Amino acid sequence: MFDRVPREVISWAMRKLGVKEWLESAVMSMYIGAKTVVRTACGNIKGFEVKVGMHQGSGLSPSLFVIVMEAISREFRVALP
Repeated sequence: MFDRVPREVISWAMRKLGVKEWLESAVMSMYIGAKTVVRTACGNIKGFEVKVGMHQGSGLSPSLFVIVMEAISREFRVALP
């Protein structure tokens, strides 16, 4: 789940829920130039940039996911009559 959330949505959700701008900037700066490596039985492949999703294994990712889901659910509640 975490690896499919567009980063623009993470930023939008934080703003929507009133996260201070400096904190949003700090969180989003962790994703600039983020790279990953795939390990195989034959060794690691060359690292490549990851442009979508949250960091896998990060303690912050579940909280960011909850923020995204809360912002989306608030949008639906507002849209319902």
